[in-house]
Amino acid sequence: MNEASRRKIIHIDMDAFYASVEQRDFPELRGKPLAVGYGEARGVVAAASYEARKFGVRSAMPSVTAKRRCRELVFVPPRFDVYRQVSNQIRAIFHDYTPHVEPLSLDEAYLDVTQDLKGIGVATWIAREIRARILTETELTASAGVSYNKFIAKLASDQNKPNGLCVVPPARGPAFVETLPVKRFHGVGPKTAEKMAALGIETGADLKARSLEFLAAHFGSSAQYYHDLARGICHRQVQADRPSKSIGAERTFDHDLADAADLLAELHRVAGYAWSRVERACARGRTVTLKVKYQDFKTVTRARSLERAVADREEFLDIGTTLLRALLPVEKGIRLLGLTLSNLDGAEEGEGRPLELELPL
Repeated sequence: MNEASRRKIIHIDMDAFYASVEQRDFPELRGKPLAVGYGEARGVVAAASYEARKFGVRSAMPSVTAKRRCRELVFVPPRFDVYRQVSNQIRAIFHDYTPHVEPLSLDEAYLDVTQDLKGIGVATWIAREIRARILTETELTASAGVSYNKFIAKLASDQNKPNGLCVVPPARGPAFVETLPVKRFHGVGPKTAEKMAALGIETGADLKARSLEFLAAHFGSSAQYYHDLARGICHRQVQADRPSKSIGAERTFDHDLADAADLLAELHRVAGYAWSRVERACARGRTVTLKVKYQDFKTVTRARSLERAVADREEFLDIGTTLLRALLPVEKGIRLLGLTLSNLDGAEEGEGRPLELELPL
C-alpha cells in the first residue's frame, strides 16, 4: 500500500449550519422552513434549513425565487458574529485531535488524522467522537466522511446527510467513485458537467471508461486530474490555514449581452452572490475587481482599491457598477461578467486560490 492510501482524512460538514444555529437559539423557528438572508427583492439566501430544502430552496438563490417556492418561508438576517463564535468552538474540538485542519468555510473542514494527537489510531472512531462532542458542546449536528484522500472524504460526508457518517476505505474507493454522478466531483463545475454529459459521461464509471487521450482532446490540461478522480486518486494534501486570495463570483451568459441595462442587471445578480460568499467567510477586503470577457474571448479587468475595507454589499455593487459603466457602451457582446473582493483580511473560505465561482442558473 503506498503512502497516499495510508492517509486518514476526515471531512466534517455541519448540517445546515447557519439555519441550525438560528433554530437552536430561537426555539420558535424549529420545524419551520427557514432561510438565513434578506427577504427583500434584492436579497440572496445565504443558507436554508432542511425544512426549506424540501421545497427546493437553496443557498445563493434569489430571495424572491425562494419565496415563490415556499410561501411559508421565514427569513432571518444572518448573525455572522455568532456563526464565527460557534465555528471557533468546533475548530477547537478539531485541534484536540490533529494540528492538520484545513477550513473550507465556517461550517466545514478537512482533518488529516494519520497521526492523531490522542493516539486513537482509527479515523472512524475519531470522526464519531468529534461528532459526539460537537453535539454535546454546541447542540448542533455534523456529518462526516472518512477516507484515504480529500476528494473521497468530501464526497462521503454528503452521502448520509444530515447527521450521518460514511466511511470509504482504500479498497472500496474506486468502486465508490464509479457510482456517483460526475457533477458532484470537486473541480467539475456546471459547464464542465454539461460538456461531459454531451460526451456521454454522467458517472464516475463513464469517466473511467474514457482514455487519457480522449480526455486530453476534450479537456486539455485537466485531463490527468479527471483521469485520476475516476480511479479514486487525489494527491491534494490537507493544508492548515491557507488564506484565500479573493472571493467572488462570475457568470457566463447563454447568449452575448450588449445592452447596458441587461449588463447592469446581471452585474447586480453576480454581486449579490459574491457578497453572500464574502459574508459567509466573514471576510473584509479593500479591492473590488470587475472581470469582463467579450464574445471574441478577450478578457479585461478593472479594479478599484480603497484605503479601508469595503463597507457592505451596496458599496461593493456600487464600485462594480462604476467600473462596468466605464466600459460602456460596448461594440461587441459580452459573454461573461465577474466581480471579486481581494486584499482580504480574515477570509476563512477556500484553498489558497481565488474563489471566483461560476454563478448557478
